[in-house]
Amino acid sequence: MTNPPAPDVVRSAYAQLVVTDLAKARWFWVEMLGFHVQYEDADSLYLRGTDELTHHSLVLRRGEIAALDHISYRVRTPEDVDKAEKFFRRLGRPVKRLKRGEGTHGVGDAVRVIDPLGFPVEFFHDIDRAERLIQRYDLHRGAQIARMDHFNLCTPDIPAAYTHYKSLGFGCSETIEGDEHELYAAWMYRKQTVHDVAFTGGAGPRLHHLGVATHESHQVLRTADIFGALHEEKYIERGPGRHGVSNAFYVYLRDPDGHRVEIYTSDYYTGDPDHETYRWSVHDDRRRDFWGNAVIESWYKEATPVLDLDGRPLPVDDALLDESAVQVGADGLG
Repeated sequence: MTNPPAPDVVRSAYAQLVVTDLAKARWFWVEMLGFHVQYEDADSLYLRGTDELTHHSLVLRRGEIAALDHISYRVRTPEDVDKAEKFFRRLGRPVKRLKRGEGTHGVGDAVRVIDPLGFPVEFFHDIDRAERLIQRYDLHRGAQIARMDHFNLCTPDIPAAYTHYKSLGFGCSETIEGDEHELYAAWMYRKQTVHDVAFTGGAGPRLHHLGVATHESHQVLRTADIFGALHEEKYIERGPGRHGVSNAFYVYLRDPDGHRVEIYTSDYYTGDPDHETYRWSVHDDRRRDFWGNAVIESWYKEATPVLDLDGRPLPVDDALLDESAVQVGADGLG
C-alpha cells in the first residue's frame, strides 16, 4: 500500500509549556526576556516575539507538573492538516483532530499526534494575525526576542529521528558523527535557516530546549547582563558562547520551572537546493562550543518531560548512544 503524502511543513511555529507558577513564568519570559503578551486568561499566557505576525509562538499554561504539552508546526495549506491526519493514522500513531475553539486559543483546525519518536506534535495552518511590532522599539525590552526559531529534542534513537523527519520533507544542515558514522545528533530544517528541529542523543522523549532568535549578538550579552545586574544569575546555565554546529552565538537559561531556553543569533542560510550537510566529528571539541569552553553536565543530562494527548507524562527510554560519554577536550564528561 502506498503511504499517504506528508504534510507540507512551513516552519516551527510555537510550543506550549506547562508551568507551575504563572506569575514567576511571566516574570521570566515577559519581563526578563522581552516576549510580548498577546492574550492572557487566568491560567495561561500567549506570547510572541517582535517579528512575529502570528498570534503566538509560546503558550505558558498553568499545571501541576512542569512539562512540554506540545510543539507545533505550521503547514502550507488547510489541506495539509488533512494530510497530517492521514499520514500519522497510516503510521498507527495516536491522533486527535481539533476544530477551532477546541484546541489552542487563536489556532484554527489542527491535528495533534504522538509521533514515532514519542513527542506530542501539532500541525495547523490557520492562526489569528497580530500587530506588527518590528519597529515598535518602545516595546522592545530584555533579550528583544524576535521569533521562535527551533525545538531541540532529546531522543534515544537519533537515526530514527532523522529518518522520520526526512519522511516529512526536512533537510539536514549539520550532524555530529562517530568514527563509523554513528549519528550522535542532527539539525534539520524546513525554513531556510540551520534548523527548525534538532535531536540531541539522550534519554527521551524529552524537550531539551526552545531556541528563540534575536537579531544581534549584543542582545545575547545584554540578556546575561540583565540577569546578573538583578542578582538573578542562577537562571543562566551556559554561555554566552559561539556554537561550532550552526555557528550561532548563544546563551542558555533555565526558567523557574527548569525549562531551558536558548537565546540564539547569527546562523546561516540553507535554502539552496544543493545545500550539503556539514558533518562534525564527535571527537572535535569545537562542535558544542567553537571556543572549546566546557559544557556542564546539566546541559547534557537534564531536560523537560513531555505529555501525551491526554496530559499524562510519557515514559522515558535510555539513549542508544551518549555523546557526553565521549571524552573530548573541555566538554568530555565520560
